[in-house]
Amino acid sequence: MLLLVLASCVFGVVVNVTTSLGPQTTITAQAFKKLSQAQQIDKINAKLSKANRAAKNWIAYRESGYSYTARNGRCYGRYQLLRSYLHGNLSPVNQEKRANTYVASRYGSWVKAKRFWQHHHWY
Repeated sequence: MLLLVLASCVFGVVVNVTTSLGPQTTITAQAFKKLSQAQQIDKINAKLSKANRAAKNWIAYRESGYSYTARNGRCYGRYQLLRSYLHGNLSPVNQEKRANTYVASRYGSWVKAKRFWQHHHWY
């Protein structure tokens, strides 16, 4: 399944991969770690609106072509965050968390970050 998600990212195909977590709405850190990487990423992005998910995807394509291992100077990963911002954890799950935190604190939303990117060609 992860291979399908990664392949879809490389080719820009949107694939909806969801897994039911049952009626439980909160999840402990220990239970979170037992989820697959794709499930963890889905959980991290679950609260984003459809418009914010689309904007996040748009930025990921322009920054790295959806690659979690893209490099550009001191920037790394799908969202081209500074390596120091990733605190030594280059995993896709951490990149998703840190990107959401960065965008929320700097722009308020992925939609606003995309708008900024369109005017400045960076975010």
